[in-house]
Amino acid sequence: MDTAFKGEHLLPGQLGQFFVILAFGSALLSAISYFFATTNTNKLDKSWQRLGRIGFFVNSISTVSIAACLFYIIFNHLFEYHYAWAHSSRTLPVYYIISCFWEGQEGSFWLFAFWQAVLGNILIWKAKSWENPVMSVVGLAQTLIASMLLGVEVLGTRIGSSPFILLRQAIEGPIFSRPDYLTYIKDGNGLNPLLQNYWMVIHPPTLFLGFASMVVPFAYAIAGLWERKYKEWIQPALSYSLFGCMILGTGVIMGSFWAYESLNFGGFWAWDPVENASMLPWITLIGAVHVLVVYKNTGHSYFTATFLVLISFVLVLYASFLSRSGILGETSVHSFTDAGLKWHLVIDVLIFLGLAAALVIARWKELPITKKDEETYSREFWMFVGAIFLGLSCFHLVLVTSIPVWNWIFGTKLAPPTEPVKHYNVIQASFAVVITLLTGFTQFLKYKKTDTTRFFITTLVYLACSALIGGVVVYATGVYKLHFIFSLVTIGAIYTVMANAKVLADVFKGKIKLAGSAVAHIGFGLILIGAVIAAGTSSVVSQNNSGIGYGDEFAKTSNPKENIMLYKNQPIQMGGYTVTYVGDSLASPNHYFKVDYKKIDASGKITEEFMLKPNSQANNKMGLVSSPDTKHYLFHDLYTHVTMAPIKGDLDENADHTAEDDDKNYDPPVAHEVAVGDTIRFREGFMVLKSLNKESHVENIALKANDVAVGAAFEITSHGSAYKAEPIFMIKDGNAFDFAKKVDDAGLKLRFSKIIPEQNKVEIQVLQQPESKKPYIVMKAIDFPYINFFWSGTIIMVIGFLMSIFRRNKELARVEAPKPQAKPKLQKA
Repeated sequence: MDTAFKGEHLLPGQLGQFFVILAFGSALLSAISYFFATTNTNKLDKSWQRLGRIGFFVNSISTVSIAACLFYIIFNHLFEYHYAWAHSSRTLPVYYIISCFWEGQEGSFWLFAFWQAVLGNILIWKAKSWENPVMSVVGLAQTLIASMLLGVEVLGTRIGSSPFILLRQAIEGPIFSRPDYLTYIKDGNGLNPLLQNYWMVIHPPTLFLGFASMVVPFAYAIAGLWERKYKEWIQPALSYSLFGCMILGTGVIMGSFWAYESLNFGGFWAWDPVENASMLPWITLIGAVHVLVVYKNTGHSYFTATFLVLISFVLVLYASFLSRSGILGETSVHSFTDAGLKWHLVIDVLIFLGLAAALVIARWKELPITKKDEETYSREFWMFVGAIFLGLSCFHLVLVTSIPVWNWIFGTKLAPPTEPVKHYNVIQASFAVVITLLTGFTQFLKYKKTDTTRFFITTLVYLACSALIGGVVVYATGVYKLHFIFSLVTIGAIYTVMANAKVLADVFKGKIKLAGSAVAHIGFGLILIGAVIAAGTSSVVSQNNSGIGYGDEFAKTSNPKENIMLYKNQPIQMGGYTVTYVGDSLASPNHYFKVDYKKIDASGKITEEFMLKPNSQANNKMGLVSSPDTKHYLFHDLYTHVTMAPIKGDLDENADHTAEDDDKNYDPPVAHEVAVGDTIRFREGFMVLKSLNKESHVENIALKANDVAVGAAFEITSHGSAYKAEPIFMIKDGNAFDFAKKVDDAGLKLRFSKIIPEQNKVEIQVLQQPESKKPYIVMKAIDFPYINFFWSGTIIMVIGFLMSIFRRNKELARVEAPKPQAKPKLQKA
């Protein structure tokens, strides 16, 4: 503990920083050792390889130890550390402590390093003869990621950003001159409310595993060029490429599901620049997988396969630059601010881009590039064309997403598209039309050469059936009302599903090898169908025809005509539902609003009823931060979120609601003289005095022999709901007191003010909340049709990737299995 500053716990930070430096040094040692193991002419000498393994094992242990130190700091609320103060708080539930790891830049770099360490250990175990060159590249990648966490100054230049920097070192202020400054740091900033969701516990690790896995096929491609094993690297790289596609694709879809479940923009994809950046390497690696298969089967398209594999990992690094350099700060809500790593990230990209380019140029004349053109009616030709269109799709995303980068490099002032969603939707949908058609008809082609007559008959029959079915779907769902390109995407996606379903049907005839790709393509087609219909034909259910506008500030961010106001316990008609805001609950820091949905038929019978609980946080920095709740049906979702609510500041479950001036929150009291059995009517219901309870008591007030406490037991009915309340009248020591009872859900306060013995009656004062004081919410409800095609397509696509991975691993095992030696033939004497 530092004697100059009281209460600081420096040991976990010092230990963590030690492991950061050790992780960097051991990764560098591993990369250098594996480099010399690769270049060593004496292949029997394993000393460099052993040293490389030791270095990587030490790096792996150090990486895990960094996490242990950081978790200890966050979990124990050691706010003397900037990372813990900036990303956590005392009120944060334990299960979201994990999310604090990757909210900050340093934590996300650690996550990247952790997955690369895991993959590196798998390669040490499985790569066999490829271990030395492949691990040289992985070690280099691990060294550069570890350098991002160093946070040290060399010659006046800071390298990396450490998660163990102290708060007083990160922020300047007079408070840090005080030895007892920690007594003034009561709590941390807390986790971004939008990240307080279970999807954010699993989405970032999945996404970063996908990013990290891209280094493996890249490393195999580099190793193949380096060792002049131009063909041999294809087979092992194919399995890892499929794995990378599967995991990164899953991570991207998880992000869209998080957006759908937690964000209130009303959808699952917004073409945000950071979202786009995560897509770039996935698109190119998908293209790479297809061209790797082409080369493996025909020997064609070697350079294209190599280029797409290499560029995929470079695009991972470029995506890191886009999201972590601060360059997208004005165009993306997801990007990190610049932590001084901009040039560090640029150098990282250039190192790997330069390495790839240098090896390709150096080996260009030796590359096995075929001179013979592919047959036009062959599968490999059209798979190559498909890969080119995927590349063009990626190029468009890079070009437009990188506008801030072009402005930074060239000093220009180019503006991004004024309607980015419309811009991306139309152009990317155009690419999708071509991709779906190619994904369909290539299933009817064979490698090298195809019977053209049979091909044309089969593909045209399926295309005609798809057009017919697609036309019905487009008309029935209303897709035809959108831009015509979305109708073509829908028809093309149905064609993809039908053509690959035909291939899948052939599996039952014994053609099991094609099952994985067919299943993955079917999943891809369903994703497109679900995305187009759900996003394009979603409809706002909460139509506001009252003329209420909710103010100018509200109109800046939301459309008043698409939001309705619900007063508590006052049902209104919304679409086909009767909706009622029935109450709320608090699970700090979230405020949950209970919205009851009913469907009532013509006879007045309730045919369906359910409760949705959208929630909000009153965040000091971001204002009202709301997350939706969704009712899931088989063929559509009903999505509800709160856009305005009268909650202020951080909500306190134990707030005092019994102040003496509470009456000002109600209309003036109305007195009623009633006997047992009488009814009192009020604006939104009625109440019946059921009995007078002469055994009533008030907690913590002892009654003497001559004291009296009488309770008036009421049953209250309001908007179809029943409540009970018992205000109390007390005479103690000759003085009269009354103890009011509030019924918040009915907007009532009851006061037992007098006993009238000569009439066998009592006086009850009824106070009602005015409309202006009554609890309310403003909410928006959206119907998303057929969105389950999107989610189910994702699951099916992942299953297809898994099947393909198993198939390729079996092929690889057969290739690597030692061939049995032929028995010597016996010769006759």
